[in-house]
Amino acid sequence: MTPIVAELVTLDGPDGVVLLDVPDAPIPESDLPAPPRLLPMRDSTLLAYTDRSRILPEEYRKIVIRRNGDVLPTLLVDGYVAGVWRVVDDKIEALAFRPLDEDTWDGLAAEAAGLLEMLADRGPVYTRYARWWLDLPDGELRLLG
Repeated sequence: MTPIVAELVTLDGPDGVVLLDVPDAPIPESDLPAPPRLLPMRDSTLLAYTDRSRILPEEYRKIVIRRNGDVLPTLLVDGYVAGVWRVVDDKIEALAFRPLDEDTWDGLAAEAAGLLEMLADRGPVYTRYARWWLDLPDGELRLLG
């Protein structure tokens, strides 16, 4: 059996953690912001780690991860959870827990347009979870798409 990757490159990560990557892979500049994203409900990014603080700020953990284990669909801004979203009347209703700049909202709107295009032929999404929307904290609310 031939290995998929013959050798990995080791890199120095934050706090002395060793990171692995494939040879010759592009590495973005450290000050380059991550593009905004819409993560789905129960996304593995929020489920797979013991230490979720590298993506989910502690003050949002109990909002995003519900008592029954549901993990809400989230707004990911510069690599961190910054809010939640849901589909409402063929649009994405996004609630940011903190103020976001217009470029970020534009990026989220572009993400929403692609998501809505993908969902166009499907039935309603996440409608049975509408109850969690009622007890969310105040924040900036926008309709995208």
